[in-house]
Amino acid sequence: MPRVMVVDDENDVVELIKFMLEKDGNQVISASNGLEALEKVEVVKPDLIILDIMMPEMDGYTVNNRLMEKEETRTIPVIILTAKGQMRDLFELGTNVVAFLEKPFDPRGLRDKVRELLNKH
Repeated sequence: MPRVMVVDDENDVVELIKFMLEKDGNQVISASNGLEALEKVEVVKPDLIILDIMMPEMDGYTVNNRLMEKEETRTIPVIILTAKGQMRDLFELGTNVVAFLEKPFDPRGLRDKVRELLNKH
């Protein structure tokens, strides 16, 4: 069963994504901020991470940089979920970033992207 981590401080967004992805047979692990995500990623080793940018404690940009620093997490594909399209340039250097989705996002589009990415691995 593929493991997908959803990192977002908006509980409604997490619940929506969790509902959709669990319906597709994925195990969903959630984190409400960047620090929590980094703690869980070490234990869970997700197959894919859906990462919000604007969060308390630690933003998604910093989380992604930390993921890139470690050999065991730098190859985990990341979908960036953000209300700020201009942040895209900051992630161009991240080889692990596979998609950008702007909020509000199309749930079906996100679901299709997750399916596509998980089928590659």
